[in-house]
Formats: sequence, structure tokens, C-alpha cells
Amino acid sequence: MHLNHLRLREFRNYRFLDIDFQPGFQLILGDNAQGKTNILESIYLLATLRSFRGVGGAQMIRHGETGYFVGGQVIGEATRDLSLYWSPGQRRITVDREGVKTLGEFLGCLRAVVFCTEDLQLVKGTARIRRRFVDLILSQTESSYLPLLQRYARTLRSRNALLKRPGSDLTVLEGFSRELVKTGNEIMKRRERLLPKISALARLAYRRISNDAEDLRVNYQPNVKSDFRLELTRSEARESRYRATVVGPHRDEIELLLDERSGAQFGSEGQKRSIVVSLKMAQAEFLTGMVGVPPILLIDDVMGELDIKRRSGLLPLLERSHQARGQVFMTCTEENWPRELGRRLNRWRVEKGGLQAVEMA
Repeated sequence: MHLNHLRLREFRNYRFLDIDFQPGFQLILGDNAQGKTNILESIYLLATLRSFRGVGGAQMIRHGETGYFVGGQVIGEATRDLSLYWSPGQRRITVDREGVKTLGEFLGCLRAVVFCTEDLQLVKGTARIRRRFVDLILSQTESSYLPLLQRYARTLRSRNALLKRPGSDLTVLEGFSRELVKTGNEIMKRRERLLPKISALARLAYRRISNDAEDLRVNYQPNVKSDFRLELTRSEARESRYRATVVGPHRDEIELLLDERSGAQFGSEGQKRSIVVSLKMAQAEFLTGMVGVPPILLIDDVMGELDIKRRSGLLPLLERSHQARGQVFMTCTEENWPRELGRRLNRWRVEKGGLQAVEMA
């Protein structure tokens, strides 16, 4: 799978961009604040419908404009044309120029894994960020998971809205509770099935990066400890006090342990970076194993932040992508691009919202 063509209109600092890419390694060079990361963000948006910077659509519109457009041609088992238009009053998502009825029709057409500085929040941030990481992997590999997650979220919102009203109709509340338990149990089952696989892959990746200095484990800690229906019933007093649903998979935790101690609490900054890189490597390896082809790798200026040992641990993943004719996009400044990648790459220069190929000397 590779991105053959990228089209941007009024996206970030790009007024107009049409560019073709070949399979292989794409090194995107440029000074800071010229638009390198915006290229990666647009590709990730085509893969996940989200920005890895954690911002909404309004922040991605070029200054002074009313909406943005991101489109691309993806070549895999079939050739697909993907596009996304967003404005405050309209969103249109298409596959092969046809509007999609569900997001599941769009997700999976392009699979990508991003490595970026914001990833440190996987360790330092809230449980919600770690749940989102797990849910993204499941959405990328199981077409029925996103609709399931959306059903649970809608039911949770409706149930919470009812709990906030004085004198709520108990019959209606019970109907929402049944749906919450039904969808919640399925979500927990799929998370529980996935996490040991991710943990095993992340453990191997961490061992390569750290030279066996510590042992990493990724544990699923469900909020529901036994029977969801029973625990929901027992939480009625707390629900009455907080006026919200206090039990369920929306409160799950993903535990990151180094030698059986919390990586967030006890890990050094270097160890936290290693955990993050290991998790993303595990995501890429898992996707490759599930679909048979490597995802597009998006590496945003993080190689310069890693020491030689951690960079070396990432290189085998890049080499496997190259051997499988996959695609890697990496942003760097001229000073910090990793020379160990050699000359088997396509170089691009970003300047003031433009992208130009650079001929190798």
C-alpha cells in the first residue's frame, strides 16, 4: 500500500498542492514552521479522519478561508480515491468520488502509523489517550469495531443526559442500561483479546531499543471487574451523586509497566520515549500481520530527539517497510536527518507552503 497522489486545498499553510509519490522512503526537509508536519498531518487525516495534533477541523483551515480539502489516491490491492472536505457547516467524505454512508467504509482504505512528539501523552497523559490508541488499532483491523464504539458512545451520552434530569424515567433508563451492557461487553472482549498481542510486540520492540535494560508489559485494566450488569446496578448511589455513568469500558485503563513499575510514574524521559516508540512499532507490526502489507509510516521529526541506540531500534521496522515496497514519510531539518538511512530515499524540500523534489548529488 502506498499513497500515489496527495491533493491539498486551503489546508494549513497550503493554498494549493498536487504532488505524486513513489513507494519507498520520503525524506521531507525544511526549516521549522514551513509546513513539513502539515504534510504528515494531511496523510494521517486521510487514514484516520483525525489530526495527530489533537486539534479540530477549524484549526486546519488556511487562515482567512472557509474550509479545507484533503484528497489522495491510494494504491494497494485496488486503487482508491479518497477525499475529505471540512468547513464549519459541512463535512463530506468520499471513496472513489461517492459519499460514504458510514465511517467504516472510509477507514481501512489507507492505514498509517504516526511517530510524533505528541505521542509522549500515551505515557504521560490520561487513560482516555491510551484507550483511543487501542480503539484506533481495532478500528484499523476490524470493520465492525468503530460502529460498535459509536453505538456505545451514543448510548452513554443519552444515559448520562437522562441521569442529569431530576425524576428520570426508570423504564427509559433501563433500556439504555441494557444497550450499554450489550455493547460494552463486546468492546471489553475485543480489547482484552487485542492487548496481549500488542504487549508481546511492544515488549520485543522495547528490548531491541533498550538492549534488554528493562522489561515492558502492556496490561489491560478493565473498569468492570466481573459482571457489568451487576456493577452498573450497584453503582446507582454513585450515579445519583455524580449524575453520570461511573462504570464501564469508557473508564478502562491501559497499564504500561517497566519491570512491574509504572512507566509514567517511575520511568525517565528516555524510558518514556522508548515506551512510546515501542507501542507505535507494535501497532505497525500488528497491522502488517493482520492485513499482509505494512502501513504507511509517518515520522515527524522524532529521530533527532532519539539517541543512537533508540534510533537503531527503529531502523529494522523501516527496513522491513522498504523490503515490502511500503512507504515512509519522515520530516527533518537539514541538520538532524538520520544519515544511517543511506541514499535509498526520495528527498523533498518544504518552503513557504510549497513542496519540491530535491535531486540527489
